[in-house]
Amino acid sequence: MEKQGNIRIASENMMPIIKKWLYSDKDIFVREIVANAQDAITKHKKLADLGETAAEEHYRVTVTADAKAGTLTVEDNGIGMTEEEVEKYITQIAFSGAADFVDKYEKAGGDGIIGHFGLGFYSAYMVSENIEIFTKSYREDAKGVHWASDGNSTYTIGDCDKETRGTKIVMHIAKEEKEFLKADKLRSLLRKYCSFMPYEIYLDPTGKDDKPVNTTHPLYLKQPKDCTDEEYKTFYRETFSDFNEPLFWIHLNMEYPFRLKGILFFPKVKKQVELERGKVKLYCNQVFIADNIKEVIPEFLMLLNGVIDCPDIPLNVSRSFLQNDKQVQKIAKHITKKVADKLTELYKNDKARYESCWPDLATFVKFGCLKDEEFYKRVEDILIYKNLAGEYRPIASFYGEEVSEEDAKNGKEPEPVYYVSDENKQAQYIKMFKDAGLDAIYCDTYIDPHFLSFLEYKNPSRVRFLRIDADVAGALKEESAEDADLKAVFEKALDGKHVTVKTEKLKDAGVPAVINVSEFARRMSEMHAFYGMGESPADLTLVVNTASAAVQALKGADEEAQKKGAMHVYYLALMNYRPLKPEELSEFLSTSAMLLETYLKK
Repeated sequence: MEKQGNIRIASENMMPIIKKWLYSDKDIFVREIVANAQDAITKHKKLADLGETAAEEHYRVTVTADAKAGTLTVEDNGIGMTEEEVEKYITQIAFSGAADFVDKYEKAGGDGIIGHFGLGFYSAYMVSENIEIFTKSYREDAKGVHWASDGNSTYTIGDCDKETRGTKIVMHIAKEEKEFLKADKLRSLLRKYCSFMPYEIYLDPTGKDDKPVNTTHPLYLKQPKDCTDEEYKTFYRETFSDFNEPLFWIHLNMEYPFRLKGILFFPKVKKQVELERGKVKLYCNQVFIADNIKEVIPEFLMLLNGVIDCPDIPLNVSRSFLQNDKQVQKIAKHITKKVADKLTELYKNDKARYESCWPDLATFVKFGCLKDEEFYKRVEDILIYKNLAGEYRPIASFYGEEVSEEDAKNGKEPEPVYYVSDENKQAQYIKMFKDAGLDAIYCDTYIDPHFLSFLEYKNPSRVRFLRIDADVAGALKEESAEDADLKAVFEKALDGKHVTVKTEKLKDAGVPAVINVSEFARRMSEMHAFYGMGESPADLTLVVNTASAAVQALKGADEEAQKKGAMHVYYLALMNYRPLKPEELSEFLSTSAMLLETYLKK
């Protein structure tokens, strides 16, 4: 015989609360209902292990969609419920939990709530007009129980003829939510939220040979020593749909002082990569929680792909709580330490492999140093850069002698470390450095401008960085050789070009002139451009090489030839710095034609 009861909460407030505050994504109800089914099975298995009931040979959760009837059903063969338990756990606790939820979060705006498993059953009302429960307890002589409610102020509860132990939730899907009855949609959601749940989940099974949609014993739960490289690669492909093999991985397996299991994969990210390209999936007891929870996973590790399962992470809290939770902070620090230890181990034990992986790792490691002080301290000795000879060396090996505090007060600066930011554009400067027996490092990732400034900040008495075109005269000059006459020729020709002229005797007599750019001014210009403030004009210096025969020949030329020749030298130098503008190219071609004609007439 059925009876009626009243739900003890203002019914007119119930559905707006659920839809507005409970979850940001409707589809999460799939996780909640299936997770409840898994929990029911876990409880029955525990009782069986204790000898209080007979064990089940095959535990399973079945998800069935009936488009014609408009229903979505989730059924388990777990512990089941008596009528008293349905009243207690479904009617009283869930709805009173909703009231508590309103009290706690409505005033705070409900921002950033990760999970509310106590209210999981009622998440289904986000997509359902009515929900029915058919359940039968494991207890002897238990009767089947039927419960139904449309989520308003009333429900019905009574007996039913359910014969088998377990619970069946029948959701009558609202007309506007019919997409949740499509097999492809459901399969996608089950794989997203339930991939690693501990008991098999079947979607619309058709026979004995149907396959579960989940993996009940994911690789990260195994001991690292029991896993093969091929298993890691297969797990990576299937979990992240990335068919590029990962560079390597870290298998996390902790039981104390907190429980933590997982695998972090280093993907092939190359040089240009969006800082949020990775995906670290967070689980609690094999139940998916969210991707990239930065309160648990340090921000720089978001460049990786991985799975982290930590039962000790509190779920029914706001993210602001996670930020201040000491246990969560310990977890984040531990993960950071394990990543740094893995990189250090690889560098020490297999330097050749570390160097071959560096083009993929560089952005990740540098970003990590910028974001996490402890990570930087752990990896500062394995930060490597390639020199002009193509050899990788630790960045610290390029530093000069430390400048004492007293010398620094007197204006002495550390010896510069020159760097190349564009191998093609700076080809002439690279050649000059090589010919002079000088070295420089290649900085070809987009994060390098920020990282070099960071290294200068960390080592102010040992290093300053100059781009290879910033002070060529200082690095390559033979001797100080100011030539006032030549300087006057070039200044007159370049009048109005906003270029500073400087004369030096360089070691390479075949180079008539080079462009130098103020390192400080260029960095400021790049910073403005990076933040969308517009690129400011660069401070250019034309270094005229007094050792060049072509330059010296200008002294004996007439005024017009001096002007044309000086401009030609300037444009030659400028082309090695940047592409010529249309009007500059036009003038350069005109001058080149004139000089060629004059030369051929001789």
